[in-house]
Amino acid sequence: MPAITTRPCPADAQAALEQAGLTPAWARLYAARGVTHPEQVAHRLPQLLPPAGLLHIERAAALLADAIQEKKRLLIIADYDADGATACAVGVRGLSLLGARVDFIVPNRLEHGYGLTPDIVKLAAERQPDLLVTVDNGIAAVDGVAAANALGIPVLVTDHHLPGDALPDAVCIVNPNQPGCGFASKNLAGVGVMFYVLLALRAELRQRGTYAEKAEPDLRALLDLVALGTVADVVRLDANNRTLVENGLARMRAGKASAGVNALFRAAARDPARATVFDLGFMLGPRLNAAGRIDDMALGIECLLADDPATAQQLAQRLDALNRARRDVESDMLEEALAILAGFSPTDSHSLTAYQPGWHIGVIGILASRLKDKFHRPTIVLAQSEGGELKGSGRSIPGLHLRDALDLVDKRHPGLILKFGGHAMAAGLSLAAGRHEEFGLAFETVVRELIDPADLQGVIETDGELAAADHSYSLAEQLDRAVWGQGFPAPLFTATFDVVAQRVVGEKHLKLKLARDGAMFEAMHFFHPDPLPGRIHAVYALMPNEFNGQQTLQLKLQHWEPAAA
Repeated sequence: MPAITTRPCPADAQAALEQAGLTPAWARLYAARGVTHPEQVAHRLPQLLPPAGLLHIERAAALLADAIQEKKRLLIIADYDADGATACAVGVRGLSLLGARVDFIVPNRLEHGYGLTPDIVKLAAERQPDLLVTVDNGIAAVDGVAAANALGIPVLVTDHHLPGDALPDAVCIVNPNQPGCGFASKNLAGVGVMFYVLLALRAELRQRGTYAEKAEPDLRALLDLVALGTVADVVRLDANNRTLVENGLARMRAGKASAGVNALFRAAARDPARATVFDLGFMLGPRLNAAGRIDDMALGIECLLADDPATAQQLAQRLDALNRARRDVESDMLEEALAILAGFSPTDSHSLTAYQPGWHIGVIGILASRLKDKFHRPTIVLAQSEGGELKGSGRSIPGLHLRDALDLVDKRHPGLILKFGGHAMAAGLSLAAGRHEEFGLAFETVVRELIDPADLQGVIETDGELAAADHSYSLAEQLDRAVWGQGFPAPLFTATFDVVAQRVVGEKHLKLKLARDGAMFEAMHFFHPDPLPGRIHAVYALMPNEFNGQQTLQLKLQHWEPAAA
């Protein structure tokens, strides 16, 4: 059972925030997340870090400006996830606004694999581009860039992934995580990097006099896409990323989102006027990702590029259908995985490696996430590709940097991993057929060395108790609209309640009435229909609820333990 802890809250920071005008509840929440001044959560666009901090970005801007002035053909090489799709859409839209001739190619996950491979270069060369621009990929494309160079096609890499031992021989690389880059936010998503390149390009064109007699394009029009990709990629929401997301949400709420984003909201039965981070991460993002997982992400990118609302809606409905199909595949795979792992005891292992040749490659990442959540172990899920190789996707827990762990496995067992890449919490890899058991043993050995056993127990970090009088619909709505995410977690509270009433609704949810300190609260325990005891110690979030025009506060139970009567 996970331990429930209270997030430390520096008293001096909380006092300073209260003195600056924040309510005690907000001061406490922000201080516990490292905020020391209200300006840090103002999220105004002028607060964004300047593009000049990104290594080589001026070179990238000059390269693109020259290409625009010389009417060269640009071809974007995208990635097949939501970050790659939004980065591609931002690139195509933004470069077009700035005067470029630009098109895109996105690899098919099942046919081509990830990134700028030699096969993709060959496919791209048929378009006769003058410059290839990668988005959300390329930092590990040593062979792909070499293939492009051999054909005389220069490559501009824009990426955010961690580099390997060698960098590709690209004409220019913009990546906050490349060696020598001092950009203060290492957490930009791929879409954020592309947006920054466009900011630098506009500044370069301004300096060249392009806008001496005409208005500059307003790149704020791209922020809805930037926000969607940033949230969907689950990058750390530092102050810079929160500013990008907050301003993207503001455009959605103001009715200024692109036709494709609005269509995705409608397909998900959500209201863009009330857009939240939850909508982006759990409603729009999965529908966009579904195209890359089980079909072709070109469909998702076309939706984001559509200007006609009717066309965008048709594409969004196709994405919604793909997402429903993805959920069915995922459900079947999860059921099969749990059956296989029925005898698995988390106390016996520090990691989990699961493989079935019939699993769908496009859904192994989601399955890895589900298994990681259930067993609280770093998890790798493998499936067989059409070419016979094993493709893997991994998810980690706090305390283990997954890419570093794979790097150590690779160094100790040369040739076992054909290729790998990723981040601290997520990574991908390839193995030769039949080597999954050997990999599982090697991975387990490395994880045992790198992780603290205490990290395997699981911790639910909360913001402690919230006074019963502070529970209100207004606070719940404010929390719902705020920007929370990786590295800046949404508030959770803890308290002991008497369970006054409970009943199952929708066959799989538990609707509750809870009592505490003389106050009564409506609550929901989603996807958990089993009855609760009469008294519980609960971890919960505040949730604004609207039904038949009535606005009420609900508590959303995240975890509970029996409490003494």
